[in-house]
Amino acid sequence: MTTHNIIIPKTARYAMLGQMSEHTTDVWFVVHGYGQLAPFFIKKFEAILNNNTVIIAPEALSRFYMEGFTGRVGATWMTREERQSEITDYVNYLNLVYDTVLENTDVSKIKIHVLGFSQGTTTVCRWLMNAHARFDKLILWAGYFGNGIEDVLSPDLVTQKEVHFVYGNQDEFLSKIDTMAYEQNLTKNIPNIKIRTFEGGHSIPIDELKAMV
Repeated sequence: MTTHNIIIPKTARYAMLGQMSEHTTDVWFVVHGYGQLAPFFIKKFEAILNNNTVIIAPEALSRFYMEGFTGRVGATWMTREERQSEITDYVNYLNLVYDTVLENTDVSKIKIHVLGFSQGTTTVCRWLMNAHARFDKLILWAGYFGNGIEDVLSPDLVTQKEVHFVYGNQDEFLSKIDTMAYEQNLTKNIPNIKIRTFEGGHSIPIDELKAMV
């Protein structure tokens, strides 16, 4: 038995708040976590929307039923099956969303924020490592880098960037690890990273989001 891969056209979705114009000063690319969908995830960011801001939420390419064969639907950026192909696909997809939204825009005149939540943290790191998208600020929210952040993000890429790691002190996923050692690993590999914790779990509270703005 042999397996083969082919490249096919695919319809992909992204959600957007605001419209690009000559008044746009800030663009946010916000990347959801496992089991989420872009139209629902982007609602969290309405609190930071203004006339000068545009927010884009790409949606992962693989959707599935969260429980059984019906009901709530979620999406995932990748699984361990055909791992490298899925990474290549979502990096190409995110590049296309970036190019589509910023077409005819002088990106040197706007500030580009990239936020990844949960599974979206490794997703945005791999995307930015592709070196296609220009960005000014990177926010890694409630992410876990099992092999160390250096596995998905080169310190050289973010030396001159604003980098944040944010998580809740009651996060049900990060509470299973030694968070002090985890923070030390992050700061060792990304010396300019700023770490912020808040009272809460695996979520994006509005007040904490506003603080990042």
